Amino acid sequence: MNYSKIVCTAAVLALLQVASSCELNETLEGQLTQDQIPRGNPAALLIGVYNSQRDPIQGHVSVFALQEVSTDARIMPTRGPDWDDNGKWRALFNHTWDPNNERVRETYTQLNGVIYAATDLLRFDPTVQQQAEARFLRAWASYLVLDLYDQVLYREPGERLSELARVRKGTEALNYIVSEITAVQKDLPDGPASRASKDAARVLLMKCYLNKGVYANRQAPTFAAADMNQVVTLADEIINSGKYSFTPNFFDNFAPNNGAIGRENIFTQENTFGNSGPTRDSWKFVSHYNMRPVDGYNGPATTAAFYDLFEATDKRRGVAYDIDGGPANPGRRINVGFLIGQQYNLTTDAPLTTRGGAPLAFTKEINLFETGADLEAKGIRPVKYPVDYVSEGKGGNGCENDHVSFRLADVLLMKAEAILRGATPTSAGSYGGTPLAIVNSLRTHPSRGASALSSLTLDLLLDERGRELYGESWRRQDMIRFSKFLQARKDKPQSDPKYLVYPVPQTQVDVNRNITQNPGY
Repeated sequence: MNYSKIVCTAAVLALLQVASSCELNETLEGQLTQDQIPRGNPAALLIGVYNSQRDPIQGHVSVFALQEVSTDARIMPTRGPDWDDNGKWRALFNHTWDPNNERVRETYTQLNGVIYAATDLLRFDPTVQQQAEARFLRAWASYLVLDLYDQVLYREPGERLSELARVRKGTEALNYIVSEITAVQKDLPDGPASRASKDAARVLLMKCYLNKGVYANRQAPTFAAADMNQVVTLADEIINSGKYSFTPNFFDNFAPNNGAIGRENIFTQENTFGNSGPTRDSWKFVSHYNMRPVDGYNGPATTAAFYDLFEATDKRRGVAYDIDGGPANPGRRINVGFLIGQQYNLTTDAPLTTRGGAPLAFTKEINLFETGADLEAKGIRPVKYPVDYVSEGKGGNGCENDHVSFRLADVLLMKAEAILRGATPTSAGSYGGTPLAIVNSLRTHPSRGASALSSLTLDLLLDERGRELYGESWRRQDMIRFSKFLQARKDKPQSDPKYLVYPVPQTQVDVNRNITQNPGY
């Protein structure tokens, strides 16, 4: 069987997970029956399932956009004639999106494509491990759909494609996801981080139990002690494995060679030059046009309020990071983290300018509409993944930075939160047994360099999650769990509670009678 044909067939059929119009059904029934679809090679199809995650999860226009641009951590202003895009970015930031928003629609379609591709593989007699990996990846994509849209489409393997996909909502969907992860965990491999693994399953279960009360009632979540104890138990299993530790430099976890040096990373998506997803969006979107050789798009920034959460000594705020194959950076300028103030050519140390010749000095001040002469330089630029200069020098066909979904620091912070919310404290590893000790073990590690906190509240823990996990697509989920998401902030008034979930795209509601639009839309 031709590998490319297998992957292509799976990708095309994945689109049918979310589309059931008469035209599609008539075309399918007239040209291709379920029995006529060629039997696939499960190993090749599994690669296709892994790769189907790339666009929705790695790039900055799908899951990232919905989880970060809707929060205080990311602002995507219109800069004169640039970045207007029919207001779709402003709608995310201001919480004014509707069922026809392009980003809402495309993210839904892409994630359901992952679910379909994983389900379709199961009808081709996969091995026990292949089946376990596919079911885990389906559970992972289903979890993201649940978190964003509160309802998850599903089909059975081999089900007629003319049948409408059915829907699981809220707690029912979560319970199914938990049951799937639990069922396959024992059959998953121990690693590497780029594969669905037993520890990846543990982290996803932690996310499920920690947010269980949210999916039952997003406006007023409650947290059962039994669920919080599950979070702690799973965290301790990961910690006691001894497989993960803090890296010498915080940004090692996201570097072009992070597959080798990112010792905190538990679940990633592997990228190689010429065979990668759009993780380079991390630097392309925020870098200025004149920041060679990146040739950025000069778009998003962070808000001043979010930047001010960091102490000046906190290395997560920005460092001069040495990148293999990168420029010498003779002035030791901050090149990863948050870029603020005058920017420099990292080869010659000459000050950079805007296209109009003004100093390229990134400012704290940023508005959703920028029209002044300094519009190109407004806003602090967040760069979580160090630039892969080697790949950029080859023409920018992807990058080598593996995309990070789960890592040790998140496990520790979830454990601390679960104890604050009522779990029985435990000690595991060298991180302590109280929420304060756990958080301080992370903050004061030389890779972070922040001062120890004297006390810890839920509000302070939310701030710490922001400092540690910015740009990793968890900010919206965190703000909802801590009841902060709807609050007024810069350029955004208090939001209607309907914005705690995204609407199902209207194109899908119109063609599938099993879907009921989320309340308020």
